[in-house]
Formats: sequence, structure tokens, C-alpha cells
Amino acid sequence: MYFWNDFYCMKRIFDIVCSLIILLLFFPFGLIISLLILLESRGGIFYRQERIGRYGKPFRLFKFRSMRKNADKQGKLTVGMRDSRITRTGYFIRKFKLDEFPQFINVIAGDMSIVGPRPEVKEYVDLYTDEQRLILNVRPGITDLASLEYFEENELLGKASDPQKTYIEEIMPAKIALNKRYLANPTLANDLTIMWKTFVRIIKR
Repeated sequence: MYFWNDFYCMKRIFDIVCSLIILLLFFPFGLIISLLILLESRGGIFYRQERIGRYGKPFRLFKFRSMRKNADKQGKLTVGMRDSRITRTGYFIRKFKLDEFPQFINVIAGDMSIVGPRPEVKEYVDLYTDEQRLILNVRPGITDLASLEYFEENELLGKASDPQKTYIEEIMPAKIALNKRYLANPTLANDLTIMWKTFVRIIKR
């Protein structure tokens, strides 16, 4: 018990300090991205979607808007990077994961951690078994082992004959299994390793 309390206390401090530094460094690029989004299509700079966080509590996840207004009414899964709902600016920021940077605001607010299980929408969380719901005992994250393993998830779904079925029956259970593996050995060293590997994957694109 003491280990978990000490670990999550250190993790929370690390998350806040690291997020503030990243947001400050990213701010000039964020202004440019915001301007490009506003010039290309209506609908605001940010896309806010309800996700399920720690202990099953819903929160609003921030992203730079990469799709046209009300695109999520046609489905919450993005099928391939050439999804017709994605704008030209959206294609670029998705390719380099720049659309995810506003989630550091969620980290500072306490909704998320930098490393942790990616938060799902309610309709998918409702399909979790009791055992799978154990991953909701920690704050969700911006990146995790599953994000690295399924870095090209959109392209994978784009090749599926039934993307929804593929996600629910194949991808989602595999991602949860990876999340459980991460939670079995929670250390700041592991978090730093996952952050570094995520950075390298983005740069390689």
C-alpha cells in the first residue's frame, strides 16, 4: 500500500512538472496549428470528447480538432489516415501525433497521466469484463504500451472489412492485456522508457 501511495505521489509530481515544461515549449507550435485549423474549417480549435477516466468517472479529453465539424456523428472510430472527415491540417497533425498535445492540459487538471491506459469512450468501456475494468483503477494516459504496439491502429482498421468488430473483438482486448502488463510493474523508469519510445516512433514518421 505504501509503495503504491509513494509511487503515485511521485508520478503525479512528475506529470505536472513535465506537462508544464512540454506545454511551454510547444506553445509557439500550438499557436501555428490553431491558426491553420481555424483557417481551414469551422468548428473551433479543440475537439472535446467524453472519455471514461479513473474509477469510471467521465471527463472531457482535449485534442486539436483534426476533423470537420460534427464528424463524430458518423462514428467514433477513425478508419485509415485518409478518412474523408479528416482535414488537410488534421492529416498532418495526426501523422505526427500533434493533435494529442492538448491532453497535457488534462494531465495538469488531474484527469490523466502522461503514461497510463488510453481512455476509452463509454460505449466500449461498457463492454469490459469485471477483470478488464481493473485498468480503470489508475488515471488514463496520453501514451502507453498499447499505443506503441498499435501505433498504426487507424491504418489497421482501414484494412478491416468490419472496423467496429475488429476493434471490439481483437484490438481492444489486446490493448487491455498490454495495459495490465504495464500495471503489473509500475515504476517511473518504465514511464520514462515508454515516453522515450513514443517520442522515437513519432520522430521516425
